[in-house]
Amino acid sequence: MAGWHRGWIWLLGAACCLPAPPAEPVLLRTAAQEGTEPKFIAAGKDRIVGLCVDIMRAIEQHDPGLRFVGDQQWKPLIRAYSELGSGQEDVQCAVQRNAEREQRFRFIGPQLYTIEYHFLARANDNVTIRNWDDVRALGADGVVLINRGFAAGDILAALGGIEVDASSTNPQLNLQKLIAGRGRLYFHRGPGLQKLLERTGTADKVKVLPQVMYSAKLYFATSRQLDVRIGDRLENALFHLEKKGVLEQLMRKWD
Repeated sequence: MAGWHRGWIWLLGAACCLPAPPAEPVLLRTAAQEGTEPKFIAAGKDRIVGLCVDIMRAIEQHDPGLRFVGDQQWKPLIRAYSELGSGQEDVQCAVQRNAEREQRFRFIGPQLYTIEYHFLARANDNVTIRNWDDVRALGADGVVLINRGFAAGDILAALGGIEVDASSTNPQLNLQKLIAGRGRLYFHRGPGLQKLLERTGTADKVKVLPQVMYSAKLYFATSRQLDVRIGDRLENALFHLEKKGVLEQLMRKWD
């Protein structure tokens, strides 16, 4: 009986010394935003790559207790932002800040990178754009194509006096409309504009005009329903990546 008792004590002591099972990672719901190259780029039938995918993998490497899910599933940008606002998604990568989005989302961490907006035109078009007055001077012949639901629409609306066509939702459609003459200019943001033309097979038909027309900073955004403690972990990871130069390295990779 005494031996049995001593055995129990030994087993209990051994159990106390066993390492605790690893905690389940926190799953952060997100989505690949359609038409946002180089943030998200189709790489075959079932694979999505890009700057934001790399940033999320780098965060997971720094904090293995965080895991992103959904970055291999496409969603229209309008839907992705709507679901982030309602709490159906937890995070979105590289979001442009404005007053309306400040109310809907929580922006965290350092600036990921700066985007620069350019005009794209047909390769054989001799149009010269130095400023916004040059665009307005085109009048009815100066229809500007933009992606529906993107920040470009807010930018042009605030400037005023510009003919806008926002009926298409992605760059590929707008490039085809530009080539077909259904718009004089296409207002879109870099980095990666020349690579976009190469990927879509339009580099011989479309050119990027050199003038930077607008610039903006992009940040990581979370749902306002996300636990603040999780947001803090994300923010710490992003600041770590900035300090180590990882964000800059990834930006150069996809520019």
